[in-house]
Amino acid sequence: MSSARKQKGRGFREPMEVEDRLQGGQFESLPADKAGPGPAKSVEGWVVLVTGVHEESQEEDVHDAFAEFGDVKNIYMNLDRRTGFVKGYALVEYATKQEAQAAIDEMDGKELLTQIVRVNWAFSSGPLRRARR
Repeated sequence: MSSARKQKGRGFREPMEVEDRLQGGQFESLPADKAGPGPAKSVEGWVVLVTGVHEESQEEDVHDAFAEFGDVKNIYMNLDRRTGFVKGYALVEYATKQEAQAAIDEMDGKELLTQIVRVNWAFSSGPLRRARR
C-alpha cells in the first residue's frame, strides 16, 4: 500500500490567507503614470468599452454606429457559448485618442438597437471618475 496522497487543484501548497497574499506582494502592478489618472493606451490603440449592447446585435451594427467618429481598427464582441448571443458589451479600438474621446462623448447614453449604451475608456491609468449624465 502506498503512502502517497492524491492532490487536486492548482499546485500542492497550503492555501494562503488573503492578508498574507496582500502583504506578501504577490500581485503585479502597473508603473505609476506621471500624468495622473486618465485613459491609457493599449498596445495597438485606444480602446473604449461599450456596455448595454443588445444581445442580438451584430458586429456591423456596432461598427456602423462607431465608425462616424474615426477609423475603427478592431471590434471585439464576446458571445455566450450556450446561446450564441452577445454578452452585452463590446470593445471598440481607435487609432487616436481624439477619435476614441469623440465616440465616448457622443455615444454615451445614446440608443443602439433599442437599448441605451454606456461608453467609457476600457483601460485607465488610475481611478477615472466621470460625472454620470
